[in-house]
Amino acid sequence: MPEKKTIAVIGATGAQGGGLAWAILNDKESEFSVRAVTRNPNSDKAKALAAAGAEVVTADLDDVESLKRAFAGAYGVFGVTNFWEHFSPEKELQQAKNIAQAAKDAGVEHVVWSTLEDTRQWVPLNDNRMPTLMEKYKVPHFDAKGEANEIFKSLDVPTTFLFTSFYWDNFIHFGMGPKASDDGKLSFALPMDDKKLPGIAAEDIGKCAYGIFKRGPEMVGKSVGIAGDHVSGYQMAEGMTKSLGKEVQYAAVPPEVYRSFGFPGAEDLGNMFQFKRDFSEMYIASRDLSISKSLNPELQSFEDWISKNASKIPVG
Repeated sequence: MPEKKTIAVIGATGAQGGGLAWAILNDKESEFSVRAVTRNPNSDKAKALAAAGAEVVTADLDDVESLKRAFAGAYGVFGVTNFWEHFSPEKELQQAKNIAQAAKDAGVEHVVWSTLEDTRQWVPLNDNRMPTLMEKYKVPHFDAKGEANEIFKSLDVPTTFLFTSFYWDNFIHFGMGPKASDDGKLSFALPMDDKKLPGIAAEDIGKCAYGIFKRGPEMVGKSVGIAGDHVSGYQMAEGMTKSLGKEVQYAAVPPEVYRSFGFPGAEDLGNMFQFKRDFSEMYIASRDLSISKSLNPELQSFEDWISKNASKIPVG
């Protein structure tokens, strides 16, 4: 039996990386093995991966030398950064650069980089349709990832650019779930009007990345957008109502109202949703459901996801 090719998975204990790591580990016929890259090898999630057969190694995205060691001898790398840990696009950009440089130096044959659009290509800084944030961004957590794409290209790293979508898991973990008003009615707010929002189960991002690795060299240099479904706020409210057994309403608030909500990242997310609303046709077209399904045959629709996860959504 040929030796398995190692995929070094950044964020293997997180949502996207975890989806990839477990997809490989659960596929007993896989040609790949998992090297779980984590800052904390003693976490419960890291221990679970090790028990399932993953090699667990310690590295830090802020330390390029640790990444070089973690990538040594690996065939592939799954690269992802987490803006919401630090709220710094500059830090995220440097972390992406570290991933790219380490992959280049380690001679990695295939990197799947989890990325997003640089919205400034559509909404320049002098465009007042939405405010400029942190002096040089429109949607900081998008723009830094999009800017980083050019680093992978300039270093000639063999990369597939994986453009992700809104996590439906945000309704569980990010405080975006339905809230009760004074009259007890449940609603959630998004500044999307009636436009459809491409979304996906976080674990399905990793499973789509696995599909890209399985296709191999033919995917290098390509950009692939993924989503599990394209659903409007009204359609999501219908799905929540059905699965929660309580009526949920969708509040289509203006972006400027959403930006004023005051929670950490509200301005960033308000701009993000406005971008997805105002450039809906382009944004949806770049996240083809049939391509996503071909990469991940187990891809969940919103109805699939909400029927399985409704009980996890905090309501109140």
